[in-house]
Amino acid sequence: MKPLSNQILVTSALPYANGQIHIGHLVEYIQTDIWVRFLRMQHKEIYYIGADDTHGTPIMLRAQAENITPKELIDRVWLEHKRDFDDFHISFDHYGSTDSPENKELASQIYLALQNNDLIEKKAIEQAYDPVKEMFLPDRFIKGECPKCHAKDQYGDSCEKCGATYSPTDLLNPYSAVSGATPIRKVSEHYFFKLSDPRCEAFLRDWTQVSTPLQTEAKNKMKEWVGEPGESKLGDWDISRDAPYFGFEIPGAPGKYFYVWLDAPVGYFGSFKAFCEKNNLNFQEWIGPNTTTDMYHFIGKDILYFHTLFWPAMLKFADLRTPTNVFAHGFLTVDGEKMSKSRGTFITAHSFIESGLSPEWLRYYFAAKLNNSLEDLDLNLNDFIARVNSDLLGKYINIASRSAGFLVKNFGGKVLASALNNPLLVNLRERSKEVAALYEQREFAKTIRLIMEMADSVNIFVDSNKPWDIAKQLKASDSSELRHELQSVCTVTLEAFRILSIYLKPVLPTLAKGVEAFLNIPEMHWESVHVPLSEDRPINPYKHLMSRVETEMIDRLLEANKSSM
Repeated sequence: MKPLSNQILVTSALPYANGQIHIGHLVEYIQTDIWVRFLRMQHKEIYYIGADDTHGTPIMLRAQAENITPKELIDRVWLEHKRDFDDFHISFDHYGSTDSPENKELASQIYLALQNNDLIEKKAIEQAYDPVKEMFLPDRFIKGECPKCHAKDQYGDSCEKCGATYSPTDLLNPYSAVSGATPIRKVSEHYFFKLSDPRCEAFLRDWTQVSTPLQTEAKNKMKEWVGEPGESKLGDWDISRDAPYFGFEIPGAPGKYFYVWLDAPVGYFGSFKAFCEKNNLNFQEWIGPNTTTDMYHFIGKDILYFHTLFWPAMLKFADLRTPTNVFAHGFLTVDGEKMSKSRGTFITAHSFIESGLSPEWLRYYFAAKLNNSLEDLDLNLNDFIARVNSDLLGKYINIASRSAGFLVKNFGGKVLASALNNPLLVNLRERSKEVAALYEQREFAKTIRLIMEMADSVNIFVDSNKPWDIAKQLKASDSSELRHELQSVCTVTLEAFRILSIYLKPVLPTLAKGVEAFLNIPEMHWESVHVPLSEDRPINPYKHLMSRVETEMIDRLLEANKSSM
């Protein structure tokens, strides 16, 4: 990974406005947020931009079913999504919508630039058509019998029972999922982005294999799609849909709309443009082809194709900047299995909060599992309870609770300056570059392991010096030597706790604020590691910083998600 710029635009994939945020989604937003918060602590000019993905047939049909307009639907869902992201401390600088005037303008601008570059072509294609609803049907809205295993009620592109993929025309006894009518075949003119053009192929071969430091797994997957020089593997991309459709009409093509996957990634720019206009930033300086800024996308591996082929090609030939890199992550399983509504493991973000669980528990657990690869990760609920209670309560919080009371009671909360260069503290501070490098590389699991190893060393120090025994002796004999020893041990312990809190702040931002208030210190930044506690700022009495996870909470969460089916 090349050195980071001091000006960085970061995005997560845009959640579709046709459903709730669940814990599988949260893997990505938490991963992104931790990275962004770390870089903010290093004083980078970094903007984290998000938006709801709002267009397409499913939105239109759901709004019809609820007897509301699509706009009313997406406005309602936007509020729900924003609530959930706020609950999990996802710190977007701006959270917009793809159904915005900025996005409409930019989508049209990019399309017209591609058209001027002779990269848009009109073709007649045959599609499934619902004669009752008088609309063309996307593959997922055609159902029927699987041609391979003969399972009933399977989608038009794949069978959920045997895993076979096929064309909607291969389905046996097909029917419209919208009206139940038998689809007919009908020809329509569609607009295609000519991804097979030699210019696009040459650019994408270089962008995916040479000039962009994609993850190894992503680079290999891209190689399968772009092929070797001289091969022609890329097909043209259908970027239009027929009315009725909820979306943006294509300029100069009445009754034709941009396919949702064209204007959705443009939504990154649309949302950022709205932010720039509110904050007097020069939008063009960030998106121009010669920009010196960085742009990083965090996505799930299932949408790698769109973000590493279609999106960079659109940008390149619309004379806009391409992504600096695309970071993909794996899928989430729960207790080793796919999330399931029947087992209550298809867990929504809101139910997690409503069941009384702390969002920072999940942030910590995901951080402890995440690395910079495309590997899947598992939320093992028993391990979740054990790890949060053991690591955060037993190893980390326990450090403060074991020493703060002695310092407040015996020394008015004042630390001992001469103890602040104890070898243990020198060692903890020296690890800051190592911790920072792991955060920057998105190796969060390694980061957490390193921090917990440091916490272990602090607990060994506390157990070896036994401040409770010193305090007991001091009560019996008020000697200056014992006072000095007790104040010294408590000072080292609380300074170590402060350093660990800095290292954990990107993961546990709300807890970090509580630590700042407890220790009576300014807002912690990365360089704060080298600015120790001060005799002139006595710490405050210790207050409860975090509670334990109880098994009953998990039981309540699973039950809540079973009943919400």
